[in-house]
Amino acid sequence: MIVTTKDLFKAAYGKYAIGAYNINNAEQIIGLFEGNMQSKAPFIIQISKGARKYTSTIMLEGLIRSADQMYPDAIFAVHLDHGDEETCYDCINSGFYSSVMIDASSKPFDENVAITKRVVDAAHAKGLVVEAELGQLGGVEEHVTVSEADAKLTDPDSVKEFVEKTGVDSLAVAIGTSHGAFKFSGSQSLHFDVLAEIQKRVPGFPLVMHGSSSVPQEEVARINAAGGNLAGAKGVDDNQFLQAAKLGVTKINIDTDGRLVWTRVHREYFKEHPEAFDFRPVGKIFMSEYANFIAAKNVKLGSAGQLEEVRKVLKG
Repeated sequence: MIVTTKDLFKAAYGKYAIGAYNINNAEQIIGLFEGNMQSKAPFIIQISKGARKYTSTIMLEGLIRSADQMYPDAIFAVHLDHGDEETCYDCINSGFYSSVMIDASSKPFDENVAITKRVVDAAHAKGLVVEAELGQLGGVEEHVTVSEADAKLTDPDSVKEFVEKTGVDSLAVAIGTSHGAFKFSGSQSLHFDVLAEIQKRVPGFPLVMHGSSSVPQEEVARINAAGGNLAGAKGVDDNQFLQAAKLGVTKINIDTDGRLVWTRVHREYFKEHPEAFDFRPVGKIFMSEYANFIAAKNVKLGSAGQLEEVRKVLKG
């Protein structure tokens, strides 16, 4: 059942975070649904501009609609990740998405407000909800590239003004995470002091953490042992997810980790089976491994086992 992120945040706020997972193809979608059903967790499907080009919007929508029929007990939102204004309008008018993100964080504050407000007005008119971003995460994610020099933490003093002027439904904040597999070079971690100050300014308002893959070192080691070269990759400590949830983070974006699972499965399989050329056996392995990854991640998020509680909240 497709719901809005606002519905999910209502149930989660202050207790746990909802996993927001990027998908690109059928194997990911099946693994995602299987993993969430195994762990009995609500979830958010994220579709990026890159995914819309790679698989095509029509194909992705068809795959998700089919999965919705295959897994009737699933409760999830369909969300545009890092959209520009034009893409947001396209998704709003499609009649398929339940949530969009407008990312104008690279713009000056007033311009970010103006762009976000236009998207909010268009989305709310059709019953959709909107996520925006204030502050800038470093790193690379498809079309989004921010150098370390340009990355900046969210200013808590600007958050309340931004939320009030735009009418946005949730806000992605920069508290030390970054996009991609190379998030941290040392012992850096999340800036919980900044997050706590943001929550004080907008109590009860849903916050979002982008760039939150943990980049498991076991995955990195196995990829490198099978011919990869990911030296120095390091991510967010997922043991900190629940601490962030208690400070208002209701949505945590995870993309890179799923790509690492895909890479590890395929590198190991074809290294061990150099004669193989059929993609279906390794595809089945990936779907199972990805489902296990999703189920384990939901435990870290605190969303595992929350499906029936969410159902009760939705029923009022």
